[in-house]
Amino acid sequence: MIRKVFSLPFPFHVLIIDDGSPDGTADIVKELIKEFQGRLFLEQRTGKLGLGTAYIHGFRWALVRNYEFIFEMDCDFSHNPEDLIRLRQACVNGGDVAIGSRYTKGGRVENWPIGRVMMSYFASVYVRMILWVPIKDTTAGFKCYRRRVLEKINFDEIKFIGYAFQIEMKYIAYKLGFKVVEVPITFIDRIEGASKMSKGIFKEAILGVLKMRFMKVK
Repeated sequence: MIRKVFSLPFPFHVLIIDDGSPDGTADIVKELIKEFQGRLFLEQRTGKLGLGTAYIHGFRWALVRNYEFIFEMDCDFSHNPEDLIRLRQACVNGGDVAIGSRYTKGGRVENWPIGRVMMSYFASVYVRMILWVPIKDTTAGFKCYRRRVLEKINFDEIKFIGYAFQIEMKYIAYKLGFKVVEVPITFIDRIEGASKMSKGIFKEAILGVLKMRFMKVK
């Protein structure tokens, strides 16, 4: 993934956040940093602190270093690195948040069982119905933010650190008046490894959306 991103015709930088992964991720990244000094960075944390806290850590890291466009993406090639350029361009063209969307026109999913596709799709429908947001892929994890969006969001008031974090960030950006655009992508299920999706995570998202409906965004 790192080599693929650095092969793109744009000088992207990559930050890896490692929460004590047992697969040797940090050691591999440390070796690659020697090769990609000034473009590849590693932040290590102790323990499993949750998806949301990892992203917030990364957002703060990027804001301090004055990045204008800040991305989040999976590193198992479910998200095509070449789409980074398209997401950035969507923000250059006027978007404040660009979402790599599976469910907008032109987006699609490959290699997912039909049950997983239906669960994901109707989860997004459910979120739109409860939160009244015009976003078709509300649970997407492939995004580009303009720095002004992340500067406006109070990370200390983010309520969720799991799956619902993705929904909450989109909802807050939309409620704050930022322009959210969806860029169609093809999402390809991972070939190796196992998804962390579980009934517990799904339940958190369902209940979390109900709580979001009544929270004040400022």
